[in-house]
Amino acid sequence: MTSNPTSRDYNKASVLDVVLTRAPLTRNELIELTGLSKATVSRAVEELRADGFVIDGGVDEVVGRGRRSTYLDVPGTTGHVVGISFGAQTTCVLVTDLRGREVHHVTVPTEGHDEVRAGAEWLVGLIAKAGESAQGPLRQVVAAVPGRVRNGKEIFGPAESMKIFTGSDLQRAIEDLINAPVLLDSDANASLLGILTTDATVRNAALFGLSTNLNFASCTDHELARGRTPAFGDIGVLSSGVDDEILDELLSTRGLLRFARGRGLDLERIEDLWLEPHEEMAHAEVLEAFTTAIATAVSVVAVMLDPESVYFVGRLRPLVEEVLPEVRRRLDQSLPAVPEIKAVTQVIGLSTAEGAVYACLTMAQGRLRDAVLGARRQSQPTERSAPAF
Repeated sequence: MTSNPTSRDYNKASVLDVVLTRAPLTRNELIELTGLSKATVSRAVEELRADGFVIDGGVDEVVGRGRRSTYLDVPGTTGHVVGISFGAQTTCVLVTDLRGREVHHVTVPTEGHDEVRAGAEWLVGLIAKAGESAQGPLRQVVAAVPGRVRNGKEIFGPAESMKIFTGSDLQRAIEDLINAPVLLDSDANASLLGILTTDATVRNAALFGLSTNLNFASCTDHELARGRTPAFGDIGVLSSGVDDEILDELLSTRGLLRFARGRGLDLERIEDLWLEPHEEMAHAEVLEAFTTAIATAVSVVAVMLDPESVYFVGRLRPLVEEVLPEVRRRLDQSLPAVPEIKAVTQVIGLSTAEGAVYACLTMAQGRLRDAVLGARRQSQPTERSAPAF
């Protein structure tokens, strides 16, 4: 005989949700955040402690008279997650506990691989290195790649140097090598998720990732937007407004470098465009084309998605900052309402890996909650059993 979750189980799950997202915290803070009674919270805490999901994490400092409160925390033995930024030039692997606290991260130049399996083995080796001191089982891996991803498995339109990873083989290969669920996502989605996690006021927004290739993400009502087909997010195929150039050719490091060299600028790397002096006329022509492409990209998403904010991240961010005043001036003349435009500073590799970790935590914490609610179904109603997670 089995039994459905009771109100007591739901209260326990609610307490666990708060502990996972806010620990370390006291019982009084738990009562305030959950809205549950002191007795209910105390009972739930003791059950979660018995299950191994909650431990005492020290005591608070009390000024003057009063009783010290014990902080509650999530033990490292509950497990850990891994967020990966698998970029065309840089790869970062970040390991955190289930509370989102960093265990370790490694950032290295991305190695080239002729076979998908070899690339997967290289990534798994980095996961092992970053997770050497992690406790508990590996609960979830999310790898962000410079391309579009469907259903968390299939890669479309990756950076040129990563064409070998097109399709679902990379996800299958990594999952075959480690004992944990693995999902893929676009680096743009991971970057935007990082912004959404740190700023709860963001509701409707768009993000352009301007690195080796152009990548795009958007959110509606604070939730990432995901399309039905691989075409969703492929904004780079649209016209830039400059001759026959598409957006991807002017808003990616690869394409802009080609364009600049074609205008007579002798650039070894794209950063030299704004870090080194150049022949004035050719430099101005490249900046004009880039400015037009940025204005076109913002105009497209403003008309189609009506975002409150548009973010630009990636290696071309310094150039975006340089042209933003002119972009805003043009948009003020062409749009009835201009969204807020921000060039966001991020740590190459690490910021995207952090966004991937946030996705991991959402999934792992959701499964943990489901395990708490499902524990009663696995046993007789009169028996107690720890959640299997």
